[in-house]
Amino acid sequence: MNERDTALDFSTLVSQRAQSIDASGVRKIFELASKIENPINLSLGQPDFPVPREVKNAVIQAIEHDCNCYTVTQGDPKVLAHVRQEIEQDIGWGADDDRFSAIITAGTSGALVLAALALLDDGDELIIPDPYFVLYPRLASIAGGRVVCCDTYPDFRLTAERVEPLITERTKALLFANPSNPTGVVLSAAELGDLVDLCREKGIVMISDEIYDEFTYKDALEDGRCPSAARLWDQVLMIRGMGKTYGCTGWRLGYTAGPTPLIEQMTKLQQFTYVCAPSMAQQAILAQPHVDMSYEVASYYTRRTQVVERLSAVTTLAEPHGAFYAFVEVPKHLGITGSEFAERAIERGVLVVPGGVFSERDSHFRLSYAVAEADLARGLDILVEMMQP
Repeated sequence: MNERDTALDFSTLVSQRAQSIDASGVRKIFELASKIENPINLSLGQPDFPVPREVKNAVIQAIEHDCNCYTVTQGDPKVLAHVRQEIEQDIGWGADDDRFSAIITAGTSGALVLAALALLDDGDELIIPDPYFVLYPRLASIAGGRVVCCDTYPDFRLTAERVEPLITERTKALLFANPSNPTGVVLSAAELGDLVDLCREKGIVMISDEIYDEFTYKDALEDGRCPSAARLWDQVLMIRGMGKTYGCTGWRLGYTAGPTPLIEQMTKLQQFTYVCAPSMAQQAILAQPHVDMSYEVASYYTRRTQVVERLSAVTTLAEPHGAFYAFVEVPKHLGITGSEFAERAIERGVLVVPGGVFSERDSHFRLSYAVAEADLARGLDILVEMMQP
């Protein structure tokens, strides 16, 4: 037998960890989309605007000046110093206060994985909202432990009242996104304050995923900013990213800040996994003060309003106040699941993501309005028609 023809039995060699994770439902939609000519794609979590010129130039200049090597694990010192100054101005944590630290990460997903690895042992519990970002329930598969889902239907608001009964002696952390993916819901400062009080009382870590903080609409801003739990408690692990804000998702650029003892453990883990965030991409952070994204946010606000006006007439919809998603209930009179509705929509040339990808339920679908307004209007025409009695 030719040695090259000898196949290993990967059904026994691949870990249970890997086998326990199904392919992302979003990726499955991409595969279906490849078979359709010119679909109206309302499934992508990718901003539809180009990367701002100032941000591009910062990275181009970094490459031209040979900033292409490893940085220290925590990140380029100049970039880190800038991040700490930004945090001081926005959150109020002192830039020179050694009680908190920051680290530049390979996207917000990199930060989430590092946090899970640093916090969870077998049997430990991580509470997440349902609906959730697709990575959240997989963190336990990757790091160990167990995810506990907090049902937030029908309004998708994560409240202390809903979370408290789920806390046990094995609970290590509460993780949520604000604004939310997939619902676009933004928790208020009052709601965050109640959650902070609960986490403080129970002695658990609060992880605040704020990747969409810059895409918070005017009707949810407080003091001109997206509400953040980190302003209410200096023990919060805050995670933010550049990819959604500036349309550079492929650069894998984020940062996390929080209590120094936790950041030190995450830094140690990054050293032996990601090593560091992409060195040239880190320089994009220095361009932040020179970029104004208000036009793009206002454009998405207009599209959000269009989505709410069209779909609220035919179904139940929790109004999104941030990000660029709507989590839409499939009308009960249709008698079908979110997955079945998404399949029917694909047959009509419209791509949406079944709600079961983001939830233990399959009663909704996620729509992204990060698309051209003409395409959005055409897609909404078809979806509204599909949901009519």
